[in-house]
Amino acid sequence: MVRNRFEKTKGYVDYTLVFIILLLLGFGLIMVYSTSSYSASMSSTLHNNPAFYLNKQAFATVFGLGAMAVVALFPYHFWRRFAGAGYVVSVVLILLVLTPLGYEANGARRWLNLGISVQPAEIAKLAMILFLANLVCQLGNKIRTRNGFLLVLLSPAPICLMVWGITQNLSSAIIIFMIGYIMLFVASPEYRRFILITVAAIALAALVVVIIVHLADSGTLGYRGQRIRTWIDPEADATGKGFQTLQALYAIGSGGVFGKGIGQSTQKLGFLPEAQNDMIFSIICEELGLFGGICIIILFLLMLWRLMIIANNAPDEFGGLLVVGVMGHIAVQVILNVAVVTNVIPNTGISLPFISYGGSSVMFLLIEMGLVFSVARSITFTED
Repeated sequence: MVRNRFEKTKGYVDYTLVFIILLLLGFGLIMVYSTSSYSASMSSTLHNNPAFYLNKQAFATVFGLGAMAVVALFPYHFWRRFAGAGYVVSVVLILLVLTPLGYEANGARRWLNLGISVQPAEIAKLAMILFLANLVCQLGNKIRTRNGFLLVLLSPAPICLMVWGITQNLSSAIIIFMIGYIMLFVASPEYRRFILITVAAIALAALVVVIIVHLADSGTLGYRGQRIRTWIDPEADATGKGFQTLQALYAIGSGGVFGKGIGQSTQKLGFLPEAQNDMIFSIICEELGLFGGICIIILFLLMLWRLMIIANNAPDEFGGLLVVGVMGHIAVQVILNVAVVTNVIPNTGISLPFISYGGSSVMFLLIEMGLVFSVARSITFTED
């Protein structure tokens, strides 16, 4: 049967986006092994297994790819009915961290043992995307009003405060709020409000830094204040809180333009703590140089470009906002991770999407990408 030239078809698959995701995941597994094999082989608690972290990350990646495929097969409107429930479940899971189901790792109590290790903050990011996309669509033109605008703007606040207060995870709280902020920015035509909010936030941040600098010698700085003080002058506490930042900068600087080669990093040999986590970008720069670091950033830019195309061609506002939420999540997390590693902002413990070690992170990022592919499959185009 010959198709009509102007027949409308569905089932669009963005193979470029598929390729980028698989490339980032494959590269991430290589770098997780490269950065963690030495420390894992030296750890008796990990049975001196150099592939310990690689095995766990590979399992999470395979599971996440399966979940992504399943989510992509369902029409994205199917998931809309779970928007409110997802918000409630996020609250419950965060509270469960305070129960015996929660456990501490690396000095932070942020995880749940539910048969598998789960970080509630990662679930909250996905739930917030669904919830806000649904809320904006329900409000319609009311989002132009002050009450509608404030409702969407402040909806992430309870989750953010719980993530910050209960799990002591300020970075995830910032990301969750920024996801909502970006989605509201795209959905609302009132750009003057965003200019005022952004200017006020920058002024407040600058004021906090000035106060911390003023109090630096008074001994009244808290944990967060010490981090900001270390960010301003990491060499002032080179063997303490500034140690990780300085070692990351040494790694980036020693890599030069083309790096030392995969597996040849020096900083991962016990100098840079937990290199496979938040600081993996510094090891990428050490082993692959400035060239490798720029290539990774370009890959993320290409991913954001493909997501923007899907969002622009989504069949309705709900689908478009889902993709915008995922795009905002990835963009914010990449920017903050690279900024932390290069000491542009204080160290806040943010992983690099698809690359850093972390099973919960990669699984729920892939589920988010499943939502994106579900929206893409619903795009109607005309065959020429």
